[in-house]
Amino acid sequence: MHASVFRRLLNLWPPFLFTGIHVTELSADFRRACVELRMRPWNRNYVGTHFGGSLFAMTDPFWMLLALQSLGRDYIVWDKAGEIEFIKPGRGTVKARFDLTEAALADLRDASAGGEKVLRWFETDVVDREGDVVARVRKQLYVRRKRGR
Repeated sequence: MHASVFRRLLNLWPPFLFTGIHVTELSADFRRACVELRMRPWNRNYVGTHFGGSLFAMTDPFWMLLALQSLGRDYIVWDKAGEIEFIKPGRGTVKARFDLTEAALADLRDASAGGEKVLRWFETDVVDREGDVVARVRKQLYVRRKRGR
């Protein structure tokens, strides 16, 4: 599937569509994604800032999707764990960027070459309009080369 079609489908996916999450960029090679979360009445918490669950949701699938698309059909890729650290209150539109480097992909390929499972952490900052970090999200991926390939 082309990245542009995939991006449109993600933007129509109900967990994103109904929460103000919008994928603004998905590179053709699936190595970069940019996402924003727009402030809406339904994603504000009691004190008027972004709901923490929405901040986590805007970052949730991207490391797995980028790795899965980049590594190809010979690999199993799953989210294994995730953490979020709230740095400052998020207001207005916040953004996150994911850049999957060739070095990270080479490391995953090398480490899983013998069929072993590989666990790797990837980090993303959610930033506000001024570029200040609102939250730091870490996701751990499980990667394994499929047997017999």
